[in-house]
Amino acid sequence: MGKGKNDLLQGTLVLLVLKTLQRGRMHGYGITVHIQQISKEILRIEEGSLYPALHRMAQEGWIRAEWGVSENNRKARYYELTAAGRRQLEKEEQSWEELTKAVASVLGVA
Repeated sequence: MGKGKNDLLQGTLVLLVLKTLQRGRMHGYGITVHIQQISKEILRIEEGSLYPALHRMAQEGWIRAEWGVSENNRKARYYELTAAGRRQLEKEEQSWEELTKAVASVLGVA
């Protein structure tokens, strides 16, 4: 029984969202579309995963949220990175680098 693509995202969602918000203020749907496009349609983030993660990141002070109007003239919640979020992004990137090096070592790639 193999794992699905979405299982791979479990430990990386915070990293992906913070990295995406480094580009600037975005609403939730924009975050998912950006990640999907950049990953060439391989990574897909479901609303049921994204919004609880955004809420947790806001509680941690890594992002801030405010209401605004989207390109479609709809009310949307916009998220942006805070200074604490930029620091957390650095930590997440470092952890990801360490993890990928360790996995590469086990696979005999490094």
